[in-house]
Amino acid sequence: MSVNCAVTQVTSETNQIRRFLNDRQFEKLETIMTQVHYKEGSRLFWEDEPADKLFYIAKGHVKVTKMTDEGREMILYFLQEGDMFGEIGGLSEVNFSFSGEALVDSVVEVITLTDLEQMISGDGEFAVQFIKWMGVLQRTTESKFRDLLLFGKTGALASTLIRLCNSYGKMTEEGIEIELKLTNTDLANIIGTARESVNRLLKEYKDKGVMTIDHGKIIVHDLAYLREIVHCPNCPDEICRM
Repeated sequence: MSVNCAVTQVTSETNQIRRFLNDRQFEKLETIMTQVHYKEGSRLFWEDEPADKLFYIAKGHVKVTKMTDEGREMILYFLQEGDMFGEIGGLSEVNFSFSGEALVDSVVEVITLTDLEQMISGDGEFAVQFIKWMGVLQRTTESKFRDLLLFGKTGALASTLIRLCNSYGKMTEEGIEIELKLTNTDLANIIGTARESVNRLLKEYKDKGVMTIDHGKIIVHDLAYLREIVHCPNCPDEICRM
């Protein structure tokens, strides 16, 4: 079965902070990193804790989630090697508005905001590149909201599958195999809907030959169909990602 639209797998070299910094700047950033090992299932931080640090994933995978008022977990991001994330406040101190959990045994470099602010204030070139990186994160979040607000749950699921192809996709003879295993409940938590709604949409996609699921892994056969649902604006890889 042929794939109707090409996809490029996103790597840590092309989609995150390392892309924006030259070797000197990244090596300087490494001097203020503290390496921490997290076991699978352990928390890097909890929602409402003081947001006084950033996290750079040297190895492993991290899930970023937020609890709704109804006590349901929403998955905001799946992060991989090379990603850096956190929250930077404005004029006052802020707390994390989400939680971070290691999906597998992971190695994470921790950067305190105090050290980061000193580096930014002392290196103008680094500051400019850091601002550009923050701008990409903002655009990524905005693009996710765009698909949800304009195209509802159907668009949100299609958008999620497209982003998964870009972030975790591997080209095979059958199509684009998403190497990150996700349950229907996971997909429901990503787009903020009931699992039953995801079940119905996935069945519809499978009946139309858009995708199949093999041993827990999603294989997308017709990426163009999903892109048509959200009127895909052809965002660059660093934006169209999980």
